[in-house]
Amino acid sequence: MNDRRGADEDIARLLSRPVWAVVGLTPNSRRPSYGVGRFLLDHGITVIPVNLQGASVHDQRGVVTLDEIDVPVDVVDIFRRSEMAGAHVDEAIRIGAAAVWLQLGVIDTEAADRAEAAGLTVVMDHCPAIEWPRLGPRRTR
Repeated sequence: MNDRRGADEDIARLLSRPVWAVVGLTPNSRRPSYGVGRFLLDHGITVIPVNLQGASVHDQRGVVTLDEIDVPVDVVDIFRRSEMAGAHVDEAIRIGAAAVWLQLGVIDTEAADRAEAAGLTVVMDHCPAIEWPRLGPRRTR
């Protein structure tokens, strides 16, 4: 079952939030997360790469877990397989993120329900780079 979530109003609001932790953002330029991370940076978003190596990406210091981030996070954007997404959603809840955004094809209904129950906005099975032309703010760096 496809449980796509994300009302246009929520998506538009999140696209204007300034700090995004991108889980699964690695230096591998062939990965979709790499391009989306660059896109967000080019549109004025602060991007914090979260990956298993803690590698920096696009000259942004990387971390291994969301718990290592020392600034408030607006959106946790998850580029992991669906079966791994729930653990990152739980981390997002724990750090007090305002929202979780599960990328295209990343579906975890139970995790999305947990996030909503904890008061987070949930967008699931969408991509910010695809939604931006339709709903994003018109600012650039």
